Amino acid sequence: NRPYLCRKDGVMLHCPPVSDTPSLWHNPKSATKSWRPCAEERASNHIGSFASFLSEDETNGYLGIHAEGGLNQQRIAICNAVAVARIMNVTLIIPLMKQDQIWKDKTRFEDVFDVDHFIESLKDDVRIVKDIPSWLPDKGDLYTSLKRTVKNIPKYASAQWYLDNVLPRIKEKRVMALKPFVDRLGYDNVPAEINKLRCRVNYHALKFLPHIEEMADVLVSRMRNRTGLLKPYMALHLRFEKGMVGLSFCDFVGNREEKAMMAAYRKKEWPRRFKNGSHLWRQALLKRKEGRCPLEPAEVGVVLMAKGYPKETQIYVASGQVYGGENRMSPLRNMFPNLVRKDDLATKEELKPFRQHVTSLAALDFLVCVKSDVFVMTHGGNFAKLVIGTRRYMGHELKSIKPDKSLMAKALGDPTLGWPAFVDQVASTHEFRTGLPEPTFPGFDIYENPLSHCMCRA
Repeated sequence: NRPYLCRKDGVMLHCPPVSDTPSLWHNPKSATKSWRPCAEERASNHIGSFASFLSEDETNGYLGIHAEGGLNQQRIAICNAVAVARIMNVTLIIPLMKQDQIWKDKTRFEDVFDVDHFIESLKDDVRIVKDIPSWLPDKGDLYTSLKRTVKNIPKYASAQWYLDNVLPRIKEKRVMALKPFVDRLGYDNVPAEINKLRCRVNYHALKFLPHIEEMADVLVSRMRNRTGLLKPYMALHLRFEKGMVGLSFCDFVGNREEKAMMAAYRKKEWPRRFKNGSHLWRQALLKRKEGRCPLEPAEVGVVLMAKGYPKETQIYVASGQVYGGENRMSPLRNMFPNLVRKDDLATKEELKPFRQHVTSLAALDFLVCVKSDVFVMTHGGNFAKLVIGTRRYMGHELKSIKPDKSLMAKALGDPTLGWPAFVDQVASTHEFRTGLPEPTFPGFDIYENPLSHCMCRA
């Protein structure tokens, strides 16, 4: 009755043999019945149950945070903010979702998440209020005033760091803001109950507004019924936008004009890394060999074909505008013609309310990917990390495929490797890269792999 659990050896996973018949769409049942989600359960000696009854005089002060980036980066910041507030026993102000220049979005917390559910579900852990206290004289300057902001917080800071460096300032000023704030709380240097609290926020407290959930269910239903017959579908997170290609500093061939345009773009956006560009070619080759470059659409198609997915597979594509446009997408579309986006599944009128906030559209993609039968990522990032973590938390039954990018670099650079040998390599390399249970190792992200801190043996 030993729980099904994979053992990690370097970059390889070794998993117990199972009797289940291999499936394209599901992980072995023996892998899904040994663990259950339990982040909602609190320790028997839990002392946070008084949090909702703290008076204004009893709290150590008020904490605001500036959640940066896109929706999923902001989601992680919110989870960390609740944990930090609990560590310092302070009142958390509903986080401010930064209107940043890249995403050009003006979404507020209440435009995408259910605020009342958020506060109610965490009332036994942290005191949360909807707004900055009215008695604060410079209320409008909380996130801009130097005397009320804590900056230069180290990445993955310990719980003790906040107690030593932030709590005294909150006690002095009564209200403080953390800016910027995303990955500013560690995993291995905080109490286990705090890690569990972060999962409680992520999987239970952060609930999208009803109209977002309902529209996502409509898209899922249409994906399964596109042919008139109920069929499984795959969700593909294709990270091959211009910004991602530029930031990767990888080489993706192209003609001389394309290379010159990309070089100019990189020089403008990342001048320190670009320098004069002379060192980038060698660096790009090394990155590809090490599997640190985003997969091109065609490479993803080759992997899926080698794994045995048929040409008629229904695929939902979650991505921004693909770099290179239809020229880059056409090889993948030739291999798998049933590629659709949310714009193909819904009318302009149906999506119009969501276009007011970029994060609402991102939330739709997130939910459709979470509920898919198979999820495939092509590069790292917060979106894929949170989707895979959510699917694992739901029980590991849904496959989450992480292609081996270094294998692709090696195979596509070998002119002697035939298709049968490549198929064998893909099969052996990806046998366990499907979201199976793994312990949360030091340095591992609990948002991608919540097993050790947030799940219990069944």
